[in-house]
Amino acid sequence: MKLVLTIVLLCIGIYGHSQEMETGFTYLETGQYQKAEHFFEAVLQEYPSNKTARLCYGRAIGLHDKTQEAKAWFTSLKSDYPTDFEVALNYAEALLWNNDYQEAATFYKVLLTEQPESFSALLGYANTLSNLKTYDKALIYVNKALEVQPGNANATNSRKYIRLGKASAHMQEEAFGVAINLLNENMVDFPTDKDSQSLLANIYLFQKEYEKATTVYTAMTDSVASYTGRSLVAHTNHKEKEALSLAKNAVTIAVKTTDSTKIVIAKERYIQALLWNGKYAEARIAITQLSEAFPENTKTASLLATYGMYTGNFKKSIATYEKMLAKDSTSFDGNLGIANAYRAQGNLTKAYRYAQKTLQFYPNQKDAKGLIKTIENTLSPVVHTNTSYTVDNGNNEAYAIMARVTIPFSERFKTFAQYGYRTTENTVSQQMAYNTTLGLGAHYRLLNNTWVESTLGFVKANAPSNEYTDVNGSLFITSRPLPLQYLKVGYSRELQNFNASLIDEKIFMNNYTLNYNMGTNFNLGWYTGYTYTSQTDGNTRNLLFTSLYYTFTKRPVLKGGINYQFLSFKNQVPTLYFSPSKYQALEAFLDLQGKKNNWTYSANVAGGYQFIENNSATSLFRAEAKLTYDLTGRFQVGGYGKYSTIASETAAGFEFTEIGVKLRWQLTKKPLFKIEK
Repeated sequence: MKLVLTIVLLCIGIYGHSQEMETGFTYLETGQYQKAEHFFEAVLQEYPSNKTARLCYGRAIGLHDKTQEAKAWFTSLKSDYPTDFEVALNYAEALLWNNDYQEAATFYKVLLTEQPESFSALLGYANTLSNLKTYDKALIYVNKALEVQPGNANATNSRKYIRLGKASAHMQEEAFGVAINLLNENMVDFPTDKDSQSLLANIYLFQKEYEKATTVYTAMTDSVASYTGRSLVAHTNHKEKEALSLAKNAVTIAVKTTDSTKIVIAKERYIQALLWNGKYAEARIAITQLSEAFPENTKTASLLATYGMYTGNFKKSIATYEKMLAKDSTSFDGNLGIANAYRAQGNLTKAYRYAQKTLQFYPNQKDAKGLIKTIENTLSPVVHTNTSYTVDNGNNEAYAIMARVTIPFSERFKTFAQYGYRTTENTVSQQMAYNTTLGLGAHYRLLNNTWVESTLGFVKANAPSNEYTDVNGSLFITSRPLPLQYLKVGYSRELQNFNASLIDEKIFMNNYTLNYNMGTNFNLGWYTGYTYTSQTDGNTRNLLFTSLYYTFTKRPVLKGGINYQFLSFKNQVPTLYFSPSKYQALEAFLDLQGKKNNWTYSANVAGGYQFIENNSATSLFRAEAKLTYDLTGRFQVGGYGKYSTIASETAAGFEFTEIGVKLRWQLTKKPLFKIEK
């Protein structure tokens, strides 16, 4: 927090030669400190022992950011005048300039024992306490200063900043009511104070009181600040088009003012709004233009890194953030930005480290605390359970339970154990079968967003005429080879367990899978999955699924598109399972995903036509819905339902329904291991 320190020109008119030094006094009063320094330096060459000139020269160099020189200068002057109160006041202020706040506080206490009614000492002590973040005591002393000189502009301004500091501290502690009262008191003294209005609006934003935040921004006399603030409110409230419109208005007004600071602020918000709206090409052009117009602007690098985050180029974002931190290791945008970039890249250790650094420089910062909590939740042990009931029009019913425990041992490595039990029965033939699965697995991050996951276990089956135990398992590598592109390749072995007859046949499938998803920055995506299956009954299967989709909205996420599926078996064994030599399906689909308060929801519907062998087309329809509720931060419960008439599930004319309940329990608040910082 920047505090305005009072400039008390005690050197004016106390000693001789005041008329000759009037020009220098004017330089000091009007903030022309370099000219004042040269002026009093010349005076001291002629009158080296003149106390007034020595005082004013010391103030000139101190206020001209030569704080160490000023401290040394006033230390020397104080040794020459050890009992002079005026010299002592200037020495105390030099300590403030030099950020020696503890030393200044001790010295001001001594001065106030000598002259408890000294306005300068009272105000200087209040400013010192404010820098030490001792805001309550600072308010007491600034009010005492105002009792000595009611209405003094410097003291009133200092009180404003003390209240701002205290309000900011209470905001970080989420004591919003106290913070709001302090800011309202500020606006009694300064009805249109931009700093107080901005902090008040931020508090309302934090509380998601969007109308109140908009009201505060609307009341601002600075139109650029008003429009950029309202644009941020609209974005936080997920009204991206409105945010962009308001940001455009801010740019229009800023350009007319020809104020470079306002132009940069307005264009920065405009670029952010372009990114919020997915207008990445326009944003990239605007960043380049801003960089060319204002090459010294430090915000351009942050915008470029943010652009990389939105377009999935995390490697470039990290490189940009590293350059920012090389120039300023305390940069908020740099530290929190690179933390988010490392998390997106999959490197949770570095993400955690930089989030912690952000908190070192900005204690209790909400976004950094949220990121740390998210990482800790990701690396904590978790139990998942699933219970389901399925039924189809072939008179098959099945009940299943599954439990999985995942225990991370490091940021890179985690293990899991899984148990499953399923019973299926044909209600007409009375055939019944059971199968139990038990397995162990490991998940390891090879490099950034590249993982390998393997499972190994066994399956035990009890069928009408067969009982057996066998091995199952999987090995998959998942990676993001390029921005917005995802690849999964691997092998899995599983039992055909759809109904009792299939379990009785002991048919295992060896699946070799390749999945690839390609996203774009213009909301279009293409997913393709291919699986070659070699079965233990001598049959083989080829399965191709491809989907071209478009993202219509991002909050909630609404996607739609077209799916195509091709399926073929080498041998046709229709009495056992659906195994055509050629099957095709074409469907249109919509997919919805979102979150509101503690509820998470998703729904997917698809409909189209399927073609079995060379027969005429028949219709297909499928739907799925999920709903999850966060009972606590660590415990979620949800339910789901599925319905499908797609023939590839078992046979033509097939209908399949499943309902289930899912639970997720995070066993501990934090990881079992210490995350490297």
